[in-house]
Amino acid sequence: MQNGYENITPTNNNQSDAPTIIQTDIGAKDGQNKCPKCGATDISLNVSNGKLRCNFCRYEFEPEKLGNMQQDISQLQGQVMGSGAANIDADTKDIVALKCSSCGAEVVIDTASSTQARCHWCRNTLSLNQQIPNGSIPDVVLPFGISKDEAKTEIEKFVGKRKFFAHPKFRREFTTENIMGVYLPYMLVDANAHVNLVGNGEHLKRTYSRGNDDNRETYYDADLYHVEREFDLVIQGLTIESSADKLNNSSSKATNNVINAIMPFDLENCVKFNANYLKGYTSEKRDTNVDDLRSLVDKESKDIAKFAANDTIKEYDRGVAWSSEQLDVKGQQWKAAYLPVWLYSYLQVNGQKKVLHYVAVNARTKETMGSVPIHMPKLLGISFLVEILGVLAMLFVDFDYSWAFLLAGFIYFFLMFARYRNSSARHKYETETKTNMTNLRKVDKFIKTETGLTSSRISGANNNTISGQGLGNQLLNSLMDENPVASLVRDVTNQKQGK
Repeated sequence: MQNGYENITPTNNNQSDAPTIIQTDIGAKDGQNKCPKCGATDISLNVSNGKLRCNFCRYEFEPEKLGNMQQDISQLQGQVMGSGAANIDADTKDIVALKCSSCGAEVVIDTASSTQARCHWCRNTLSLNQQIPNGSIPDVVLPFGISKDEAKTEIEKFVGKRKFFAHPKFRREFTTENIMGVYLPYMLVDANAHVNLVGNGEHLKRTYSRGNDDNRETYYDADLYHVEREFDLVIQGLTIESSADKLNNSSSKATNNVINAIMPFDLENCVKFNANYLKGYTSEKRDTNVDDLRSLVDKESKDIAKFAANDTIKEYDRGVAWSSEQLDVKGQQWKAAYLPVWLYSYLQVNGQKKVLHYVAVNARTKETMGSVPIHMPKLLGISFLVEILGVLAMLFVDFDYSWAFLLAGFIYFFLMFARYRNSSARHKYETETKTNMTNLRKVDKFIKTETGLTSSRISGANNNTISGQGLGNQLLNSLMDENPVASLVRDVTNQKQGK
């Protein structure tokens, strides 16, 4: 029990059973990936159309889709896992030797950093496509769709809007010449679930004030209802970082959250893994297993279910306080994926403290998010001047809420800090993940009319709160939901960031 409300962890009737492993690299062969037309092995991605292109004869061929996983998620039962998402074997070596089929030489590939190498004798390209249990070969890959020049433009545009308070050393050293195209590891999770939510909701009837001008308070009258929502829910493509380092979105050493914030990706365009998609880019192996991520997936799935229900409770404008949140997972499917990101990084050193700032571009949608080092003396100085102007405005401007001018400097500092650092930016998985609700059952039972309420929200409102994130973000989420001043700051911040 928390705050008088029952939090029920999502259940999975099939999690005790061994998962069904679907072999996703059937037909994959290590060695030479040859052009279907001329037989050359120098093949790379054509970013403009997503096709593989022979660099010798310029022939382009269509990518191969992954076809042997469950497509109709509403029929999914039990635990299903792509072979690329299987547990990592710690004893598996990163070094793999391939025999060149042209000249017979053995070529060594370090799978920790690459899946391709050139034969040092005949210059043919050799590729590793068969999955080995070290996390280096996923089930699917989403090809780059944004060129380096396009990414450079987006990053320059993002940083250009944040030059005023940027640290002088950063301004001098900033260049987009060193941005890198990186395939980062993710788990893509589909779920077939049944949801049952029970609680109370309130509908506002009227708002009024009492008291004199110096001591006036706002009150609310509302109708209280018992509310139930039960439905089947399909969740498609819940996207989870599968690098332990990138999962830490509250790290004090790196601004990982900005990478998380550039999601979602157009996952419907993922293709079967082929090492040729990685040519010219770097990649990072996953270092987590399904069991390491299951708790986070369960929490985020419950959040997604709760937000899906919000479309059915719009009449409760004072919110709903769910006392029971039940998510029964009937089937779940996991796929390991490489997703494309253009990444700029800058290491800020301040004495013994080091912070790695990222500016990341979704290499499919151009969604850009980043963190820019701040020149704090300048920001504090300008904020102090704004505060002085606020005090003068409070003294000379005739306004009922003139005391609010006292917050001017603090609000300005908060807005600018948020604009430059974006420490609360994140992927809004609860609304941006694809879902489909069916078989909805609704119960709305009037209980009573309440009068003289002093809060603008129902006590314990939680239909817009989430659990699948760090404690700091949960606290911020709660404050933004309850505090009108903080809500105003949030709205202004989002507008400034173009959200």
